[in-house]
Amino acid sequence: MRYFFSTVFRLCGLLLKRTRPLTQAVLTCLIAAFCLPLAAQTRDLTRWVNPFIGTGAHGHTFPGATSPFGMVQLSPDTRIDNWDGSSGYHYSDDIIYGFSHLHLSGTGIPDGADILLLPTIDNLKRFTTSPPLSIGSYGRIPASDFSHSDEKAEPGYYSVKIDNSKLLVELTATTRVGFHRYTFPRSEDAGINLNLMWRDKTLATKLTVINDSRIEGYRRSSSWAKDQMVYFVAEFSRPFSGAGDGRVAQGTMDEEGQQEDIFLPYTTKEGDQILVKVAISHVSIEGARKNLEAELPHWNFDKVRAEAKEEWNKELSKIEVSGGTDEQTTNFYTALYHTMIHPNVFNDVDGRYRGHDGKVHSIGQAESSKLKADSRNSNKNTSQQPSVVSSQQYTVFSLWDTFRAAHPLYTIIDEKRTVDFINTFIRIYEQGGRLPVWELWGEETDTMIGYHAVSVIADAMAKGIQGFDYEKAYEAAKHSAELDHFGLAGYKKRGYVSSEDENESVSKTLEYAYNDWCIASMAETLIRLRQNENRTKRLPENDDYVKEKIADYKKYIRRARNFENLFDPSTKFFRPKRNADFVSPFAPNEVTFHFTEGNSWQYSFFVPHDVSRLIDLMGGRQQFIDKLDELFETDQKLTGRFQPDITGLIGQYAHGNEPSHHIPYLYNFAHAPSKTQVRVRYILDNFYKNTPEGLIGNEDAGQMSAWYVLSASGFYPTTPGQTWYDLGTPLFKEVKFNLENDKTFVIKAPNVSPQNIYINKATWNGRKHFDSYIRHEDIMRGGILELDMTDTPNDKAFIQFSRMGIYTEYAVVPVIAGERVFADKTTVKITETLPGSKIFFTTDGSVPTKDSTPYSQPIEVSKTTTVKAMTVSSQGDISPVTEANFLKRENDWTVNVISEYSTQYTGGGDNAIVDGIRGTINFSSGEWQGVQGKPYEAIIDLQRETTVAEVGGGFLQSVGSWIWMPQRVEFASSNDGENFDVIADFEPKFSLQTPDKAVRDFTQKITPIKTRYIRIRAFNFGKIPQWHLGAGGDPWIFIDEVIIK
Repeated sequence: MRYFFSTVFRLCGLLLKRTRPLTQAVLTCLIAAFCLPLAAQTRDLTRWVNPFIGTGAHGHTFPGATSPFGMVQLSPDTRIDNWDGSSGYHYSDDIIYGFSHLHLSGTGIPDGADILLLPTIDNLKRFTTSPPLSIGSYGRIPASDFSHSDEKAEPGYYSVKIDNSKLLVELTATTRVGFHRYTFPRSEDAGINLNLMWRDKTLATKLTVINDSRIEGYRRSSSWAKDQMVYFVAEFSRPFSGAGDGRVAQGTMDEEGQQEDIFLPYTTKEGDQILVKVAISHVSIEGARKNLEAELPHWNFDKVRAEAKEEWNKELSKIEVSGGTDEQTTNFYTALYHTMIHPNVFNDVDGRYRGHDGKVHSIGQAESSKLKADSRNSNKNTSQQPSVVSSQQYTVFSLWDTFRAAHPLYTIIDEKRTVDFINTFIRIYEQGGRLPVWELWGEETDTMIGYHAVSVIADAMAKGIQGFDYEKAYEAAKHSAELDHFGLAGYKKRGYVSSEDENESVSKTLEYAYNDWCIASMAETLIRLRQNENRTKRLPENDDYVKEKIADYKKYIRRARNFENLFDPSTKFFRPKRNADFVSPFAPNEVTFHFTEGNSWQYSFFVPHDVSRLIDLMGGRQQFIDKLDELFETDQKLTGRFQPDITGLIGQYAHGNEPSHHIPYLYNFAHAPSKTQVRVRYILDNFYKNTPEGLIGNEDAGQMSAWYVLSASGFYPTTPGQTWYDLGTPLFKEVKFNLENDKTFVIKAPNVSPQNIYINKATWNGRKHFDSYIRHEDIMRGGILELDMTDTPNDKAFIQFSRMGIYTEYAVVPVIAGERVFADKTTVKITETLPGSKIFFTTDGSVPTKDSTPYSQPIEVSKTTTVKAMTVSSQGDISPVTEANFLKRENDWTVNVISEYSTQYTGGGDNAIVDGIRGTINFSSGEWQGVQGKPYEAIIDLQRETTVAEVGGGFLQSVGSWIWMPQRVEFASSNDGENFDVIADFEPKFSLQTPDKAVRDFTQKITPIKTRYIRIRAFNFGKIPQWHLGAGGDPWIFIDEVIIK
C-alpha cells in the first residue's frame, strides 16, 4: 500500500511539472480529490485504541479480538463469575482459564464465554481450585498464569504469553470466526483443551470429532439468557492424535453423559505453530460451516489480522480528531471503538438467524425486496437523507443505556446500521410479540425498565432516516405502550406507577412518560409525511388517516406529562407514592427500591421531553439553575441500599450510571450554557483515563463511551427523538465527521485549551451562529461550526436556547393523605399540586365525576373507607382518578420486633404484621417487613389473656430478589412476656428453586390455650445455595402478617 501511494504521488508530481499553469490548477484539484481521501484511509487510527481501558475497576470491558459489531468476541477468560467479572476478564487477575468466543462489553451481568480453548505444554497438570460459584459447577479447573507485561491488544488482535511466558497465544477474528495462533516451546505433553462446560449453567452439549483436524458441536446454556444456543465448527492446522472419524476423542463426561471437554494432545518442537479456526452460529452446525467457508477459507493469520485492522480503521475514520493531547486522542478513539463492539451480527452468512419465537428465520432476497418496497411506499419523507435497506439481524441491545447517546451517535455516523437495528426491532416484535427491552442472543431478558426501542425508532424517524417500515414500527411502539405489565396497567389507570404496583415506581413513571412522548413524536412524523403527500396529490390534508394519528398524538402527548403526578412541590423532587400519598420519610440521597439504580437526586432531572415544564415546576430558570448547582455541589454521601452502579459522583450527580448523563446539558435550557461547559469539561478530564481503571463505571455496551465521543466533539443529544443537539465544550481543536453521504461536518475550536473551555462566539459556515444547539439536518448537509473559545464564561454567546416543552393542558392527580390504619377515626386531607384546580371525591366506592362532592375541607373517617378523587384544571382538563384505602383495625394488639428489619422494608412499622394489610407478590409494595441473613423474631402483645387455637404467618418468596420462604416457623406463648413455651413448630413445604414469585400463609391449628403474648420465630436456610446467582450471600425473609385465631 505504501509503495502504491508513493508511486501515485511521484506520477502526480511528474504530471504537474509537464503541464501549463491552468492545467496544473485543474490537475491539482483532481489529484487532491483523489489522493487526499485515499491518504485519509491509510491513517492508522487503531494505534490510538487501548482495549485495556475499562478492564479494571468497574468498567467490565474485555481486551480480546473482535470485528466491528461482530458475532465473535474472542477474548481471554480470567474470572469465573461475580459482578466485576461480567466480561470474563478483569485486569486485577493473574490467571487465564482459556479463550472463549462470546463476551459482553461493560454489562452488569455475566454471560457468554462460550467454546473455551486453552493451549498447554504440560498435559493440563496445573489446576486452580475454584472459589464458590453461582454459575457453573467446578472443582479443579485447568488454568495458566500470565503477566500483563506479556499482553498486547489492539482492535482485532490480542496476544499473551502463558505457561511461564513459554507459550504465545495470538487471537484475531472475522465477523463470525475466531482465529487462534499458538506458538509452542518444545514439549511432549503439549495440547489444546476444548471446554463446553465453562462458566454458564450448561443445559446440553455435543462434541463430535469429524477427523484428526476438525471438531463440531454445540453448547446450550442458561445464564442471563435463559436458553442460549451456540453451534461451532473448529478446524486445526495440524492433526491431533487419538481421534477417529465421527467418534469422541479423549475427554470428560458429566453425570448425564454429556461431553464436557476434550483434550487434543500434541508433541511440539521449539517454535511450532498450531492454528485453530472456530466458526460459530446461533442456528446450526451447518450455519457454522458456511460461516467458516465464507469468511476464513485459508490459514493466513497475519492476513486476517491485517484485514481486521483495516476494517477497524474504516469504522474509526468516520470521525477524525486533531489538536488534542495523546491521552485525549487515545481516550477518544478507544471510546469510539467501544461504541462499535455491540450490538452484534446475529445471522449467518446465508441470512438465517434464530428468532424470538425460537424458530429459524432468514433474511433473504425476498425480504430485502419487501424492505425496499416498504421504504418506497411508507416513508414518503421530504428529508434529503439517502435511503438504505437492512441486510443484517442484530443482537445485544442494552437499550436502557444506549438510547441516550450511542444510538443518536449511530444516526450521524452509521445510518445503515441504524436501519438494521430498527428492522431487527420490527422482526423481534413480529416474532416475539413485542419490541426489545434488553435483548440478548435472541432472547428478551427484561433486565431494565421502560421500552426504549421506541426512542431509537422515534429518533430515526424524526431525522428522516429511511429503510424501515414506519407504519409497522409505529404499530410495534403503540403495542409496547398498551401492555399491562411492569406497572403499565396502573400507569395508564391513574397516571403514575404506584409503589404498590411495582418496584422502581418513580423511575418507571418518568421513563414511561418519555416513551409516550416518543410515540407522540412518531405520530407527528407520520402526520407530517401524510399531509405532505396529500398536498402533493392535491388531496385534503386531514384525511381519516391523519385524523386517527392526531387522536393518537393527543393521547400520548397527554400521557407524556404523567411525570407531574409524582412531583412534590414542597421539596421540588420526584417522590414515590403509596396509597395516593407521597411515601415518608423521604431523603433525596437515599437509594431505594423506588428508583432504578439511583435516588431522587439523580432522577428528578429526567424529563428530557419537557424540560420547560420541569423548569416551571422548580420555580423558574434561576431556581432551576440553583437546583442543578445543588445537585453537583451537595454532599456525595448516599444512604439506603448499596448500589454498585452509582459511581463517578460529583455531589449527587453520578456519571458512572446512565440516568445522569444528560443532566450537565440542562443548564442550556435555563440560558446558562457556561455552566454546561464547565461541568462537561470536568467530566471529560476526570472520569475518562488511559488506564485499565479509566472508566468511572460500567461501559454498558457503548453508552459510557458514546457520551465521551459526542461530548468531546462538542455536542450531545439531551432529548433523543428531537432533531437537535445541545452544544457543550469541545476537547479538540478540530473534529471532522466523515458522513455516509460523502459530506463532512467539522467542529473547529482552534484556541481551545484546558483554560479556554467557554464558548465566546460561534459561526456556522462563516456566518454568526446564535443557537446553543445544532440541528441534525445541518450536520448531515455538511459544514463547519467554528467555536471561539475563551477562559471567561459568556452566557450571552447565544441568543436562542434549547427548549423542550409540551404545550397542552394537563390536570395533575390529587394527593390523598391520612393514617392508613387507624383504631378509632382518622382525618383525610386531599390536596392538589396545580394551583387553580378543583377536586371532586367520593367515599362510597363510586368513581368521582364533576358532579361529585367538591372537596373543601378535611374528611373525618371512622370506618374502613376507600376515598377516590380527581382534579379538574382551570382549563377544564380532568385528571385520572386516584384512590386511597383507610382501614379500621380489628384489634388493639402491639408488636415488639426483636430482629432488626431493613429500613427499606418496614411494612409501615412494628405493628405492620398485625394491621390486617396484606402484601402482594411485589416485594417493594410497602406491606412487607424484611430481614436478611438472620431469623425473624417478634412478640405480639394481645393486651389481655386471649384464647388462641391457630397460629401462622404470611410469607413471600421471590427467588430472583433473594427472598425465600422460611424453612422453619416456631410459635411460643407466654403470660408474662418473658417466659415462653413452644406451642407450634413446623416446616413449610415449598420448593426453594421455583422461579415464580409466591405469597403463602402457613398456619397450624393447636390445642386451644389462653395466653397474652405470642412469639414468632421464622428461620431461613443459611447461605444462598450455589445454584443461585447470589451464591454465598444472605437470604431474606419477608413477612406481612402474623395470623392468630
